[in-house]
Amino acid sequence: MADKYKIQGGTQLKGEVNIGGAKNAVLKLMASAVLAQGESRIYNVPDLTDVDIMLEVINGLGIKTSHDKKEKSVTIDATNITSVTAQYEYVSKMRASFIILGALVSRCKEAIVALPGGCAIGERRVDFHIKGLEALGAKIKIENGYVHAKAPKLVGTDIYLDIPSVGATENLMLASVLAEGSTRIQNAAQEPEIIDLANFLNTMGADVVGAGTSEIVINGVKQSDLHPIEYTTIPDRIEAGTFMSAVVASKGKAIIRNVFPAHLTFFTDKLIKMGASIKLIEPTAIEVSCKNRLNSVNFVTQPYPGFPTDLQSMAMALLTTANGVGIITESLYENRFMQVPHLLRMGADIHQDRNHAIIKGVKKLTGATVSASDLRAGASLVVAAIMADGTSIIENLHHIDRGYENFDAKLTALGANIIRYNDETEITKGLKNESRV
Repeated sequence: MADKYKIQGGTQLKGEVNIGGAKNAVLKLMASAVLAQGESRIYNVPDLTDVDIMLEVINGLGIKTSHDKKEKSVTIDATNITSVTAQYEYVSKMRASFIILGALVSRCKEAIVALPGGCAIGERRVDFHIKGLEALGAKIKIENGYVHAKAPKLVGTDIYLDIPSVGATENLMLASVLAEGSTRIQNAAQEPEIIDLANFLNTMGADVVGAGTSEIVINGVKQSDLHPIEYTTIPDRIEAGTFMSAVVASKGKAIIRNVFPAHLTFFTDKLIKMGASIKLIEPTAIEVSCKNRLNSVNFVTQPYPGFPTDLQSMAMALLTTANGVGIITESLYENRFMQVPHLLRMGADIHQDRNHAIIKGVKKLTGATVSASDLRAGASLVVAAIMADGTSIIENLHHIDRGYENFDAKLTALGANIIRYNDETEITKGLKNESRV
């Protein structure tokens, strides 16, 4: 039976929470470890289903891996690669695994990778990945749902991305590491995860400059220049933003640790304008609190360093009970408002017009049975349930499990009334006694 959350709203969140490693960084670092012969170890790895899927993808290449969940580390021994095929059964579950294409083409000069899957938040084409690889000299065929790339020789070139695609930027960075000469990616994505990937590659022996700007240059090196490494992943800025939202939603006060505040500047600014208090208490710790009803704001999701699309749904949940009317414009994905019908069930007043959502603040939300339609929409429903009156049931937790490690346990430690259960057993995984809900 599928697990569910049961949440009793109205409790202020208080205490401290530690943020885990960045999902959107560690998955790409795992793929990058394929480039170097030998055993690399990555630390600060969150225990997520997406990490398990990436390990399955890498194992399918004949590479030895291990996952120490207690130590929060992953070991990847890429001494030998016996297959260049990333199977549909794994890649179809998670879009991020498509980055294995660039790593395989770079090291093995050939790759057969299934077209990707993941959350159904809108069209995310692989055209930019393919065109970039072709510009480097790869021959590409797409047939039977697989991308088949061959590249006996990759040669550096200038590549311009029509949009600053994170996935395309990452794939082309990996493909260029062992190319002859220099590759320049223009209009590159600038996310912190891109910088982390570049730091990982450079530590391994690659030569990448400009990560974090719109122009990244990769100077090709030889296979013998690359070596296995140990590396610690950056904190997850989206998990941090989610907990910031939950604390603000509950009118609580908490310290969020293991966070890089500079990665959340735009989001933090919007929360402060809404009426939240956010204080830097240590270089990697912030205190978040909120006493009064929030005020509505308008915002547009944009590529980093703009307002992150992955936190749009959390901000919408906050706007549902804020003073006034707020307008959200989703400029990146056409299906990123999948939380709207579920928030409406909880009493929100939201009018959606294509990629615009007009949210008129109501006095309160009320508990309801809702369903996580994707990873971030699911997290926003948890935030909404924490601020709602009454009991909410949230179904389809497998989406939330893709991106949040021990989500319910961390919320429980902050004082939330949340349990995880299923209809067959009603067993709560050792969290709070259900009678409290």
